Amino acid sequence: MVSSAAATVKQYLDELPADRRAVVSKVRAVVNKAMPKGYREGTLWGMIVWTIPLERYPDTYNKQPLAYAALAAQKNAFSLYLMGVYGDRKREAALAAAYKALGKKPDMGKSCVRFRTTDDLPLEAIASLIAGVGVDEYLARYEKARPKK
Repeated sequence: MVSSAAATVKQYLDELPADRRAVVSKVRAVVNKAMPKGYREGTLWGMIVWTIPLERYPDTYNKQPLAYAALAAQKNAFSLYLMGVYGDRKREAALAAAYKALGKKPDMGKSCVRFRTTDDLPLEAIASLIAGVGVDEYLARYEKARPKK
């Protein structure tokens, strides 16, 4: 699955074959347990996302809830998007160190970590990184990065 039209997380998971659902479910459980209060889980852009709801922060560049993390089953792998790590050198270094300690080379883009199995992820470090950025801090970083009107 590259993109899903699922309207709910349950529908998204139900679309996946059992083996892929198990991987997504395990990572999802780690993310949900670590997620700071104020973020909301749902589906957007064909994947599971954790966002700051529009009721809390409506002034986004695309009029969509502000995404903090996302999880997707792609065609040949899985992707975990960690926007709270992107652009934060200290958090990026912590993630790189966690991969080194795991003995794995990360397959990463700017905010995306690609993986084939949960053994490819330093799940404890990812949970810590997710837990480390509350809504207020994330909004402050977002506003600081936005062009001034």
